[in-house]
Order: sequence, then structure tokens, then C-alpha cells
Amino acid sequence: MKWSNAGANLPVLRSHNAALVLDLLRAAGEDGISRLELAERTGLTPQAVSKITARLRAEGLATEAGRRASTGGKPRTVLRLVPSAAHAVGLHLDRDELTAVLVDLAGTVVASRTRALDLAGAVPGVMSAATGEVRALLAGAPERVLGVGVGMPGPLDHWSGVPGRVTGAPGWAGVPLRDELAERLGLPVVLDKDTNAAALALALRGRPEVGSRGAGTATGPVDGGPVPAASATAAPGAYAASASSATAAPGSFAYLHLGTGLGAGLVIGGVVHRGARTGAGEFGHQVVRLDGPVCPCGNHGCIEALCLAAVARGELGEAARILGTGAANLVRLLDVDQVLLGGRTVLADPETFVRGVRAVVGDGAVRVALAETGAHPVAEGAAQLVLGPLFGRMEATGSANRA
Repeated sequence: MKWSNAGANLPVLRSHNAALVLDLLRAAGEDGISRLELAERTGLTPQAVSKITARLRAEGLATEAGRRASTGGKPRTVLRLVPSAAHAVGLHLDRDELTAVLVDLAGTVVASRTRALDLAGAVPGVMSAATGEVRALLAGAPERVLGVGVGMPGPLDHWSGVPGRVTGAPGWAGVPLRDELAERLGLPVVLDKDTNAAALALALRGRPEVGSRGAGTATGPVDGGPVPAASATAAPGAYAASASSATAAPGSFAYLHLGTGLGAGLVIGGVVHRGARTGAGEFGHQVVRLDGPVCPCGNHGCIEALCLAAVARGELGEAARILGTGAANLVRLLDVDQVLLGGRTVLADPETFVRGVRAVVGDGAVRVALAETGAHPVAEGAAQLVLGPLFGRMEATGSANRA
């Protein structure tokens, strides 16, 4: 699907048009944007923009941000988003840790909580822990909370909100996690794989500047030089790398996450690719050695088992080589021109992993780089599962499973 920011003036599409305007307000940041610019960039009439912005102001989502000199006539009034007008919760259920973040409309984390967790333990206990952490996070928080996004290891069904036989935690198979958590919290809930959530955060930050929604192609060093990284402080709507290597917005990329497990988030043309059954991105369970060790999934020689075994031995260079083998397979299969690395194991020694993966991929046209959307990439991405539709980004999120 192609992304478009073209507006429509039909009354039936008022919510669509409001989402377009909100998205441009968010991308404009503190500097704001005038009504005339909003009309030009959405294709809506000035009258339609005035009505929409009046409603947004009445709802507390937008406010005036001063005046800006114009080339003729009186100065233009500038509007900006009110980030604190609403919030979303992002929840990361990792195999050994639970992280909850509270994110405002600008995508900024305003509060976070982390605690130890045994995902393979009793399901009721994990559900209680998740419920308790979200409630504690929201204690004293603003009233307008839009929902909770949850990222966890797969396999799972994003559309029904039900996990499958999670690798290393098979007790989750068939548990109606989304619906049960929604009932406990009284809030809409969205469930997705952890790698998809992190990839979504990258994709949304990677949107081009306002006025152009087309997918861009990132550029940057592909061999030698410093390791570039996605900026944790980049404004929504812009993808920024380290000062030594500014990049354009990523349109298609593979995000490889190595932490307590190994998985991938795939973004094709700016859209998170999940597959028909949310099975896309089970990167860690491709078999690369037929006589290899047994993986928790039951197969032999999975890249996850081999990579984590090398990490356990302290052989990070070997782990990077194994990761690079899988990355090279992925590049050849999907023809993506970017491989972005993340996860706590990668972040412990990013230089080794980036250079190791880059060497095995061996394609100068493919950019291999460190990717991090923030201190809690999966949890922050999970919050974007809730926020994305508010800003008209259903195509990017692909989310339709809020209870």
C-alpha cells in the first residue's frame, strides 16, 4: 500500500482529516504550523482546516503557539500539538524482565517502570504483575489514557491478541492475553511481537518530514567508519543518525533484535510486515546447521540457539558472524537495503556486532547499523501501536486488534 497524506473534504471522513492534521502538528513539534500550511500539505480547504483545528483546540489536543511573519498581510497564527493531552502505555514482556512506559502524544516517555519477570512461570502470576505495573504507572497520571500496547516474544496472533507456543514459555499458547488484560485494566489493548513493536517505532520515527509521506531510502557508511545509530532524541516524523552519519528516513528494512532471544521486525515500504498469521520475522528459528544443538523450539541448529550459545561462551565475534549469516540470508530473500541491529546483547558491544554482521553480509549497497528508538525500544514501540491510528498511521501499524 502506498502512503498518502491527501485529505478529503467529505463529512464522513472527518476523523481521517483530523488525523492528518494531528500528524502534521506532531511532526512540526514546538515550532508549530499555520493553518495555511496545514491546508497546503493536506489538500484540505482552509475552511475545513479551520473547523478541524477548532475541534482539536476544544478537545485540548492543539493550542496556539504564537504568530509567524508572513510574506504579505497580517502574521499567521501558529498551532502546535499539546503532547500532554493524552497518553498511551507501552508494555514489554521479556523472558526475564517487564518494562512499562507512559508515552505522551509526541512519543516522549514521561514515566517508566521495570521489574524482574519469569515469562515461563505461571501465566496468572505474569498477568497480575503486568496489571500491577500498569496500574502503578498510571497512579496520578492524566485521565486521558488511550490504551495499552503489549510487545512480547512470539509466536503469537496479532489479530486475535492470543500468544502461541512462545519459545521457552509454551504455557502462553491459547491464552487470551489481549482480552484478559483489557478486562483487568478497563483500557483498549493491542498485542504484537516484541520485534514488530521495536520496528514500528523505527518506522514511525523514520517518516519523512511533513509534506512528503513517500518512503525514503537511508544512506550511510556500509563499511568502515563509526557505527551510526538512530537517535533516541529525534523528533517524531524524522529519523536521525549519529552526527557523523545523518540518514534519510528508512522505508524498507530488517530490524534484528538480539537479547534473551533472537527475532526480526520487517518493515516493507514503511509498513510493518507481519504475514498472514503474524509469523513473519521468526528470524531466530531458521535452521543454519542441520546437526546443530537443540533449540527450545524443538528444531536443531536454529540460528538463535547457535548465536546465544556463542554469547554464553563470551565469543561475541562468533555470535556476530552467526547473526550476519542470517542477516545475509534475509537480505537475499527480501532485497532490503538496510539491516538495523538492537537488543540488550547487541547494545553491550555494538561495534563488534555491527562490524561482524556487516562483514558477513558483504554487500556495499546494504547499510548495516545500530538502531535504537530509545531506552526501552520495545515498550516505546508498543505504545505506538496505540498512538499510530490517532495520527492516521493505520497503514504503518497494521493494527486492528484493540479490544
